[in-house]
Amino acid sequence: MDLNQAQEIPVYNRLGLTIVSGEGCTVTADDGRTFLDLYGGHATALLGYRHPKLIETLNHQANELFFQTNLVTVPVRAKAVQAVGALCQPLDRVFFVNSGAEANENALRLAFRLNPGRTKVVVLEGGFHGRTAAAASCTSNHKRWYALPRTPFDVVTAPWDQPDVLAHLIDSDVAAVIAEPVQGVAGARALSNEMLKTLAKRCKNTDAVWISDEVQCGLGRSGYPISGAAAGGMPDIVTLGKGIAGGFPCAAVVTSARVVADIPKGTLGTTFGGGPMATALVAAVLEEVLENNLIEHAANLHQQIQDTCKVGPIVDIQGAGLLVGMRTNVPANEVITALRENGILVGGSADPNVFRLMPPLTLTSDHVAQLAHALESM
Repeated sequence: MDLNQAQEIPVYNRLGLTIVSGEGCTVTADDGRTFLDLYGGHATALLGYRHPKLIETLNHQANELFFQTNLVTVPVRAKAVQAVGALCQPLDRVFFVNSGAEANENALRLAFRLNPGRTKVVVLEGGFHGRTAAAASCTSNHKRWYALPRTPFDVVTAPWDQPDVLAHLIDSDVAAVIAEPVQGVAGARALSNEMLKTLAKRCKNTDAVWISDEVQCGLGRSGYPISGAAAGGMPDIVTLGKGIAGGFPCAAVVTSARVVADIPKGTLGTTFGGGPMATALVAAVLEEVLENNLIEHAANLHQQIQDTCKVGPIVDIQGAGLLVGMRTNVPANEVITALRENGILVGGSADPNVFRLMPPLTLTSDHVAQLAHALESM
């Protein structure tokens, strides 16, 4: 038995693979097998593996300043704040943390601070927002993820893609609505434009804070700079994570000056969030995304996947950009296993007939063709 697995708390369903290296969109196992990684290290490898700019940035920053407290000014952090603000305009106030769940925790804290006396948060069926206290409370079927005796606030769940019901649920007692514009764990299913418009309108009319959880679908992965703005509205807060630092732990809360006006010192805090190593990589990642038009590239590849991959066991394709749900006519796990045996890694979802693609934004048309060929041969 592998000593590491024997001593590690057994909370993961391991795939029986030992990955030792990566290059571009490909990873290599200890037995020499190579795999096209369409799961992207769980959506974290936004620019793929061994990206030269990220390696150069990491080496330079490690030699210059490995870590320093948030109580001092660090130039590379300021550069990263500007990069995130540029991507998410008009939202340009940024707070760096370590993970998507932590970003959602702090977004919810900001929402209750802005709406004192309100007690409710509206969430969507199928949403996943993390495993920490407030985030897990907002996660669909939260009892599966939440082991504490009670939730910190009242949670109201709106059914999937029913705008009229959502409008009714967002009332003057609601402090915030938190929703993924493209739900990841649920199977990469995108909210309709009507649902997004209803969400924006009702939050504006009731002063509820709209939190757009873009931990999986953000950073251009959906084909939009801000996924929640796809239908023309603008969230009050956007949360980012996963690939924001190319695989280095980092996440961010992004909002407007209005939301954080007169915020007292100490309202939010973090030890490692916004550290020099992480924020140096954030600036480098976003520079690459924008300079190489990877947001448009993600949208274009989604169309290629739609046009060429509805073959073999695939009966429908959902999602947006390079957060894609592939609906199967057999159990999705069977297709996941078959693809892995053919050298392609994909991810599962809460839907037993949907597997997910969350590849690097550096994916190519040839990689999509490789997937289509593998599916067609099943």
